[in-house]
Amino acid sequence: MKRFVPYVLAVLVVGATAEAQEVPSEYQQVLTALGKSGDFKANVLKVNIPRNDLQVTVANVKTPTPFGFGGWVAMTKGTGNVNVMMGDLVLTEDEVNPVMSALLDHGLEVTALHNHFFWEQPRIFYMHVHGQGTPSDLASKLKPAIDLIGKGSPRAAAPPSPASPAAKMDTAKLAKIVGVEGEQSGDVYKITIGRDDLKLTEMGAPINARMGLNTWAAFVGTDQNAAIAGDVAMLSNEVTPVLKALRKNGLDVVAIHHHMTQTQPTVFFLHYWGTGPADKLATGFKAALAELGKSPAQTSHH
Repeated sequence: MKRFVPYVLAVLVVGATAEAQEVPSEYQQVLTALGKSGDFKANVLKVNIPRNDLQVTVANVKTPTPFGFGGWVAMTKGTGNVNVMMGDLVLTEDEVNPVMSALLDHGLEVTALHNHFFWEQPRIFYMHVHGQGTPSDLASKLKPAIDLIGKGSPRAAAPPSPASPAAKMDTAKLAKIVGVEGEQSGDVYKITIGRDDLKLTEMGAPINARMGLNTWAAFVGTDQNAAIAGDVAMLSNEVTPVLKALRKNGLDVVAIHHHMTQTQPTVFFLHYWGTGPADKLATGFKAALAELGKSPAQTSHH
C-alpha cells in the first residue's frame, strides 16, 4: 500500500501539467477531415467519437454516454515524424463487421474486439484500432470506418430518457476515498488514473494515459443508489490480486482482455461494474488500485 502512494502522487503531478494546448495545424486538419471535435494535451490529439445516438441501459439502469460509450482515437508523434494512432470505437452488433472491414481495407489494424458490460441494451462492442503514418494519411484511412458508425439500419431504440436531475453524489467524498480527483461530464463523475509507472513506447512515442494506458471509474446516480463502471490497466502479476479485490468488494468483473498487441510489457485491461452506495463503490475501486504498482521491479519484465 505504501509503495502505491508515490504512484498516485506522480499521477496527480502529471495530470496537473496536462493542460490543453493549441491544436497543431496538422491535427486540426484531422479533426476537420473526420468532422469530429477533440483536444490536444500532453502532445496527444484525442478525437471524440461519442455514441450520443444510442440510449443505453445496463441491467435496466439508464446510462448516459459519458458512462462508457464515448469512442475515441488518439494520435501522437514518434520518431521520424511518424505518428502512432490508437483508439477504441463503440459499436452496435450490426456495425462491428462493416467497420472492421473498412479499417482493414484501408490499411489500419484491429487489435481487439470485446464487451465492456453485461446486460446492456442494445448490445455494445468495443473495437480497438491501431495505425502508423502521417496525421493526414491516418485520417483518410480512418474516415470510411468512422462514417459507418451510427449510420446502419434503424434499430428499435429505447425511448428517450427524461431530463436527468443534476448529479446528487458527493463527488468530493469519492475523490477523497480514491485519492484522485475526477471530472464531471453531465451526470457522470469520472476518475482517470494513468499508469505512468509503466514506460510504454511505440516508435519512440510514449503510450500514456491519453493514448489509452489508464485505469478509470465512472459513477452515476446518487450517494445512496449509484452505479460504477470502469477499466483497470494491469500487468500480468497484478491481474489476480485486482480480481480478488474487486470481488471481495462486491463489484462484478465483466471482461478481461488486451487493448494493444505489441507493447512491452504486456498490459491487460479488466472491465468491472457494480451498483450500491457511491462511497462503497469507490472503496471497492480503491481496493483494486491498491494492488497496482506494488513491485518496483515489474516495469522491467518482458
